[in-house]
Amino acid sequence: MSRKKTPKSKGASTPAASTLPTANGARPARSGTALSGPDAPPNGPLQPGRPSLGGGVDFYDVAFKVTGRTGSTGLGVHCPGPWGQAAWFCLFQNKVLDVDGVKVKLQMWDTAGQERFRSVTHAYYRDAHALLLLYDVTNKASFDNIQAWLTEIHEYAQHDVALMLLGNKVDSAHERVVKREDGEKLAKEYGLPFMETSAKTGLNVDLAFTAIAKELKQRSMKAPSEPRFRLHDYVKREGRGASCCRP
Repeated sequence: MSRKKTPKSKGASTPAASTLPTANGARPARSGTALSGPDAPPNGPLQPGRPSLGGGVDFYDVAFKVTGRTGSTGLGVHCPGPWGQAAWFCLFQNKVLDVDGVKVKLQMWDTAGQERFRSVTHAYYRDAHALLLLYDVTNKASFDNIQAWLTEIHEYAQHDVALMLLGNKVDSAHERVVKREDGEKLAKEYGLPFMETSAKTGLNVDLAFTAIAKELKQRSMKAPSEPRFRLHDYVKREGRGASCCRP
């Protein structure tokens, strides 16, 4: 397996039409075509085994595009963050992770819940290999919006996109309005792995990206004799509770 160096270049490809799980876990059929022209992402999707489009000097074996979808703006997940510390995607833009001896590059795209960029957001859905759905545990509206984003993802994303639900800002315990049980219930309803996180303390942030990298790496490179990686089980086993890491 050859190592690659990130060049400054452009590329594009069109993912197949696809569907996502509905609330009952079914995957109904959907037809459609990828966006092009002004509505397409500026550099197109990343593909496993190809150089990334970030212009850095990282070496990697496979690369994937990860899009973050937030339930509202101001969640502490885009750059720059509303707090005084590194925010979710600022921590990991174009991050290369070592997964079982394989260099996996994750290129991050954060839509930050910006409704005026909806057409571009739809294109990001189509190209993403993974989608992280984040809500703010101190903001009930951001949690309520998740179901609407799942509807959009069902319409626009690839059918096999890796999904994860994340409840952020658990460091703000006294301001919490969304219970952990509410997040767990929603995740179960849609068959999603779920964790609570904090960009402020770092709680489960590394774990979320490591889990996604492991899942995407195995999908791309799994050997016949290799045990199947189970994303749900990994998250449940490795995730830490909010009480362990309060500031």
